[in-house]
Amino acid sequence: MKLDPGQVGKAIRDACLIELQALKPGNVHHHAAGHGMSAADFARSAEAVAAIFATPGLAVGERILRAIEATRAAVGCNTNLGIVLLAAPLAEAALVGRGGDLRSRVGSVLADLRVSDAELAFEAIRLAEPAGLGRSDRHDVRDAPAVSLTAAMAEAASRDLVARQYATDYRDVFELGVAGLRRALSCWNNEAWAAADVYLGFLAGAADSHIARKYGPAKAEEVRQRAEAPAALLRAADDPESVKQKLLEFDAELKAEGLNPGTSADLTVASIFAHRLEGLLDRATRS
Repeated sequence: MKLDPGQVGKAIRDACLIELQALKPGNVHHHAAGHGMSAADFARSAEAVAAIFATPGLAVGERILRAIEATRAAVGCNTNLGIVLLAAPLAEAALVGRGGDLRSRVGSVLADLRVSDAELAFEAIRLAEPAGLGRSDRHDVRDAPAVSLTAAMAEAASRDLVARQYATDYRDVFELGVAGLRRALSCWNNEAWAAADVYLGFLAGAADSHIARKYGPAKAEEVRQRAEAPAALLRAADDPESVKQKLLEFDAELKAEGLNPGTSADLTVASIFAHRLEGLLDRATRS
């Protein structure tokens, strides 16, 4: 069973827009401005990549590169590199008629990635120019790759949470993100607050890679520890609106310090996208 490309395009657009509605301390969202970027930039980016994800017949690396090219044309800056890197294998898993659930399909997609996918993904990363991108002794994105995209990502898995998903068959996305969404939706029946809960779970659970690249691992770990109390506060709330002011205060603190947990936000989008794809595949199987 496979999904129509139009369904996949709509699912990634919706995932991006839901994430923008979530109150994500330190990141860009509809509740408060920050970091010189607006939610409108990210909404335009969502529309741009949705068209690429609705284009059939693209390899994973080609979909990554085309999505970043479309984003640059739409907003002129990097708003979604991590999202695109995470979403492309998920989309391929839904678009190709393999058996099994979405997670097992993702594992098959990752095992099949080639050097050509790495070449195109490396080009996309160079085009996006993510903040804090350093040099690597092996498989640096400025060099021609000699291994598959999955192998190249595995090399960076210990220092980058997006890369870690490629090396673990998206363990964090499925076991923390998708599972967290299900739990929060069952409690509150509100997608935006469920997304906020997942975001804070990622932020409190592991040092954010984007912060680590810009400010170092110690600062990223400090932010992780600071996120533990707000994450627990939201998760324990019967009504998430009751803790909104506390989350806005934490949001203002991080933004005043220039700290943007972008990787936690990327993982949140990927989790919403995966949850949407699972629902679509389940309905397609039962129909």
